[in-house]
Parts: sequence; C-alpha cells; structure tokens
Amino acid sequence: MSKTILVVDDSATMVMSLKASLEMAGFKVETANDGVQAVGKLKSGVKPDLIITDINMPNMGGIDFIRAARGLPGLRFTPILALTTESQQAKRDEAKKLGATGWLVKPVGGADLLKVIKQVLPGA
Repeated sequence: MSKTILVVDDSATMVMSLKASLEMAGFKVETANDGVQAVGKLKSGVKPDLIITDINMPNMGGIDFIRAARGLPGLRFTPILALTTESQQAKRDEAKKLGATGWLVKPVGGADLLKVIKQVLPGA
C-alpha cells in the first residue's frame, strides 16, 4: 500500500515539482496552498503518513500549521518536514519545539528529498 504525503506550499511550481517527484517514487500526494487549507483537509479526513510544509506562507504559515497539526487527533506522531528557503536557526528551533521532525532548505533535489523521507517514514 502506498504511503500518503501531504504537501503544503503556496508556490504552485514547488507543489507541482514535489508532487511529480513523490508520485514517481510511488507515493500518493495530497496538496494544500497554505496552513489553513491543510488543516481543513486534515480535519475532513485526509490521513497523511508524512507532511511536508513550507514555512513562509500567507493565511497560516508553517510554524502555526505545525502547531495546529500537532494538536489534531491522530497526528501527534506523524512526521512533519519543513521544506523552506528559511535558514534562520531561531525558526528551526521553534519548528522543532512545536514538533517538526526535520528541516530542509530549498532547493532540495528529488534524490535528497527521498533519502530524508526514507529516514523519517518507516516502510517508505
């Protein structure tokens, strides 16, 4: 059974690129344009095995989204990767404190991303 990954990013290009790479690797991909849309999908029954989120987004950014996702039932242990242009240590620390599993700085090549996914997602 293929694993489901929720990709949250306000860049249509980034979402398209990630979706293509992940689907080629055999994953099922759900997408959201920002944290608000992502929380809505999670509340309506989308059950991802992994979440990849941008940090800087309109409406609800990645930090607030991580906080919200960790508060939802069933998502306490779901791996969350921050994939962002943000490299500030303070942001990283805050994301980790709120429950982010890992932090990747854009751009990330498909092979590198898949390597990290295999590390945080058992059976991927």
